[in-house]
Amino acid sequence: MRFYANVVNSRLQYCIQESTPPYMATDLTNREREVVRLISLGCSTAEAAKILGVSTPTADTHRTNAMRKLGVRKVALVTRLAIKHRISSMKDTLTTAEKRKRGRKKDGWN
Repeated sequence: MRFYANVVNSRLQYCIQESTPPYMATDLTNREREVVRLISLGCSTAEAAKILGVSTPTADTHRTNAMRKLGVRKVALVTRLAIKHRISSMKDTLTTAEKRKRGRKKDGWN
């Protein structure tokens, strides 16, 4: 029985050492914060790229890095953390210029 406790304990210590601490919004770069804000407002990665004036793969890289730093794998959680860390607010919407750059027709969102 003692052997199993040692194995479990060593495995837990390994997992703790290997994991990165989640929810570190202070570690985000300014560009990553911008991408997180736009995604939390309902923009796709391609739309965020158009708004920011970068290529879609670049915006995707910023999104991926931000999600890794925040410790999430789903966009819905990115939205929750953007609100929690005040990157975006519940009342935040796209500006008129951002809406124009996005290129989406009037569809009832933002």
